[in-house]
Amino acid sequence: MTDFLLLAFIFLVAGVVAVPIASRYNLGSVLGYLIAGIAISPILAVLDVDVISIQHFAEFGVVMMLFLVGLELEPRRLWEMRGELLGLGGGQVALTAAGAVALGVVFGLDWRISLAIGLIASLSSTAIVLQSLNEKGLMRSDGGRAGFSVLLAQDIAVIAMLALMPLLAMPELLSGTGDAHAQAGDAEHHDAGMSLVAGLSGWQTALVNVVAIAAVIGAGSYLTRPIFRFIAAANLRELFTATALMIVIGIALLMSLVGLSPALGTFLAGVVLANSEYRHELESDVDPFKGLLLGLFFMTVGAAINFGLFLDNVAIVIGLTVLLIALKAGVLLLLAVVFRIRGADRWLLALSLAQASEFGFVLLSFSVSNAILPQELADLLLLVVAFSMMLTPILFILYDRAIVPRYTTAADDAADDIDEPGEVIIAGGGRVGGLVRRILSAAGYSLTVIDYNAQHLENMRRFGARLYYGDATRPDMLHAAGLQRAKMIIVAIDDRERITSLVKYVIANAPQVHVIARAVDRHHVYELWAAGCRDIIRESYDSSLRMGRSALEALDVPKERAQMMVEAFNRVDRASMISLASAYDPNIPVMENEPYIKRVQEVLGPREAQLHAQMMHILETGEMPAEDAFSDAASTEGDQRGISRSLAASENPEN
Repeated sequence: MTDFLLLAFIFLVAGVVAVPIASRYNLGSVLGYLIAGIAISPILAVLDVDVISIQHFAEFGVVMMLFLVGLELEPRRLWEMRGELLGLGGGQVALTAAGAVALGVVFGLDWRISLAIGLIASLSSTAIVLQSLNEKGLMRSDGGRAGFSVLLAQDIAVIAMLALMPLLAMPELLSGTGDAHAQAGDAEHHDAGMSLVAGLSGWQTALVNVVAIAAVIGAGSYLTRPIFRFIAAANLRELFTATALMIVIGIALLMSLVGLSPALGTFLAGVVLANSEYRHELESDVDPFKGLLLGLFFMTVGAAINFGLFLDNVAIVIGLTVLLIALKAGVLLLLAVVFRIRGADRWLLALSLAQASEFGFVLLSFSVSNAILPQELADLLLLVVAFSMMLTPILFILYDRAIVPRYTTAADDAADDIDEPGEVIIAGGGRVGGLVRRILSAAGYSLTVIDYNAQHLENMRRFGARLYYGDATRPDMLHAAGLQRAKMIIVAIDDRERITSLVKYVIANAPQVHVIARAVDRHHVYELWAAGCRDIIRESYDSSLRMGRSALEALDVPKERAQMMVEAFNRVDRASMISLASAYDPNIPVMENEPYIKRVQEVLGPREAQLHAQMMHILETGEMPAEDAFSDAASTEGDQRGISRSLAASENPEN
């Protein structure tokens, strides 16, 4: 027990110290965890800790991450991605493996060894890439979505690799397989006695695999809801957490028993549950475990580096690492051109996926134990895999500080030419911006719509829409769009930080332009208000009012009275927004802002009592009550200061 507590304490201290320091200097949490692992590696060596065993346990964080990713994807969306999965992802695996085979033959390696190395090199680190893309808010960019497609295709390809690689066994290495089996840390071979496919023929194994996948899909579709309803009856939060872990661990166990990737199995389960009413509960229960295990995994990667072997082969290891990154980046750049990924997104795809994968550790052990690779070569390749993963955060820094500024300053090369700037600029042509564009276009206004999603723009142009590719948060792009001459700019992008940054720039540099900004939530409303924006649309507010009106009508309230009741809510809620916005400070966390908390407490009680009285008056008389002094004063102040109707965002702490 003492040994376990000491080990847990060492890892936690290393993470708690290193990650905040790395984040402070914009190095990212992944690099912080890797550095922490390197720092504690001497201590772990003194304590004779089996880092590889801990790494196998920590790899379960990758399994949980793929489950959470699956929860964000509906089956329909996955089917829509089939082109990227097969073309972009499959092409990357095939071309990288082919390039590695060619290089291996040039350097005198047997083609079977070269092919095994190529298959291992074709995989990229799902854990590092997704973690870094999410931290930097790049998952929704063209490059981020393309990278996710490639990672998903790689996870699927692992199944075929595990089936193919034993066919590459070399007779001259068979004499050493006994020792290799004893030394290999491969989880599948370590647990071979629990395999459900041991001793089966190829077609029997394939049949068992199909049955296992069908069982995961079927259980996710028909059993999870009854299970969660049964658990919900106990009204104990910890049972929900235990059930979520039971589902993930059970699926991973089943996949391991039939020789498939646990990450792929949990991903499929997540996709099946993407439409479940329990999706958000599952996310909140699994996410903390995922984060801790991924952090532990990254630390074990840093701690597992054999610096003695590295110092004996410095030039070889560095050369192979650079060659691996260059080969994969080159292949991905080529595919990015073919699939029309433009500008900085092209480099984001290439640099983010240029490393080897955490699954490379497993495949290297698998290759040694199956007489495919000699142990000495596998040990060197383990260093290459580890160092390429360690360099990934640095490649992201290179992207942020070298690639993005280059495309920002070279606006004409990265963005479409705007030859006819309109009187209204719409930043973002997606769900929100697209509807606004249709309304204003139908009313005869000239528009300039800017969006950085190239695929979305291409689709919209097929329907005759005039849109321009580019990043609307860039000052040069805004001025090219005619910011100084525009009457209005509508900020409809879906990234909170970018919305706030854009609003601040426009208000500071073009105060004559009317700004209408999309707000993510009520606190974002206050941030935009503090930035000087006075026309703010909370993205879910109007639809919530309509839903409330429909609910009242379904409860037999006459349509006219239901509309008046919703308008009463809107009016009373709007009356409190000015005082609350003025007490909000974007530089202070909400729970530490005592003036704001005090003001909410002062406003909430009277407002709710007032709203209840107005609702009862409408139900009884069918007439809208006159605004009382409280509402009149606030509304007058709001009108004088130009507050938008949209600032009526509910201050219910549960919203």
